[in-house]
Amino acid sequence: MPRIFRFLPEIGVFHILTRGNNRQKVFRDDKDYQFYLELLQRYKEEHNFLLYHYCLMPNHVHLILETTRQTDLSKLMKQINLKYHYYFRRRYRYCGHLWQGRFKSLLIEKDSYLIACARYIERNPVRAKMVEKAEDYRWSSYLYYVNGKNNPLLDRDPLYQGLGVDDKKRQESYQLSLDKTHTPNLNLRFIGSNPFIKAMEEKFGIKNLKSKRGRPIKANK
Repeated sequence: MPRIFRFLPEIGVFHILTRGNNRQKVFRDDKDYQFYLELLQRYKEEHNFLLYHYCLMPNHVHLILETTRQTDLSKLMKQINLKYHYYFRRRYRYCGHLWQGRFKSLLIEKDSYLIACARYIERNPVRAKMVEKAEDYRWSSYLYYVNGKNNPLLDRDPLYQGLGVDDKKRQESYQLSLDKTHTPNLNLRFIGSNPFIKAMEEKFGIKNLKSKRGRPIKANK
């Protein structure tokens, strides 16, 4: 079966999602999480992208990043996933596919939708009932935004500055708004306002909703 067309603009803000094959765990202990973050740091320098938010869950990865003209997003994700696969295979004597196909990429409008996607991914550990509060989870960018914890891997979300007059007010605002986040549709290509979505559809000549594999659904008789 042919692959679904992959759309990757040269420059933009993206929500990246990579899942473990058959929902298996790709991170088994702290060393695994740390190694993946080290890979992000290494390839961040090579591909010159901005990393605003992330959340590493036991069986999948969420990243929100902004590419530049030096970023080859397909190559970047291939390098990270392949290097991590080699590491995982050596450490656990693992055989077979580690990742579930190719990564997903959603183009995000660089406004309030960026912050909304960030809150969604950072709340994942709470929704999964791994922790009671998002700040209790170590492997996300949340602590950087709610208590200023140093994280050299991150670039500050460009919309964060507008959440308050100083960092204390911004942290309070970010924390209070976490529970107001809605779940985005991960089958979309674009996340943003209606004018943004319409402009992207016209610019790239594709519809926002991704086609699903399989046969068409038959109408009820």
